[in-house]
Order: sequence, then structure tokens, then C-alpha cells
Amino acid sequence: MSEDNKEILTAEDVKELAPLYDQVVLALKQVYDPEIPVNIYDLGLIYELNINKKREASVTMTFTAPNCPMADYVLSETHRAVEDVPGITKCTLELTFDPPWDMSMLSEEARLELGLDDIDTSYRK
Repeated sequence: MSEDNKEILTAEDVKELAPLYDQVVLALKQVYDPEIPVNIYDLGLIYELNINKKREASVTMTFTAPNCPMADYVLSETHRAVEDVPGITKCTLELTFDPPWDMSMLSEEARLELGLDDIDTSYRK
């Protein structure tokens, strides 16, 4: 993460940026891995999202597997989706595999969509 994104935000900053943060989350929910019918946000692929005072977004994300054949496509779509949010001036993506993704990171919506709502993954946390 760049030094600009490590700045301390005041309560007023957070209140002002909250709607923009929500819009970026909605944009991330429009990005899908073509191999999985669930968006990257609900899959739990977004580890961190920060927006600084300059309205620059920084996203730390992962993939379900390090050798994802659609990695370049998903990264490109993620970058485009975030930068297309009105008010965002820049988007920086960081890819990580630490911690490795696992099914416990799925949202309830993703678990239902994938038919996994009856699988207990709480043991992994």
C-alpha cells in the first residue's frame, strides 16, 4: 500500500468517504470470475479496501487459487470497475496469497448461490 493510503482519517473524513466506499463495494460486486457464478466481493477475494482523502482507492485481493487462469481478466475488470466509480481518482491493486483463500471467506450470499449453505466452515477460522 502506498504511503498516501496510510494517512489517518478523521471521523469527518470517514463520514464523507463512507458513501464512496459503499459505491466501490457495489462496483466490486459487479466483477465476476468467469469460472464461478459469484462476484469477487462475496467470494471473499477482497481482503482490504481503503480510500484516502485524495479519493484514491487501494484494493488488496486474492484468488481462489494462485494459478487462476482468469487472473489477468479479473484484475483488469476489478481495476476498471473501481476507477469507473464517480469520485474515485485512482485505483491501485495489490495481489496477495497470504492468507490463502478458503471457503470460510465466502459471504452468506455466496454460500447460498453455490449451494454450500449447509457446509460448516467455522472450524477453519
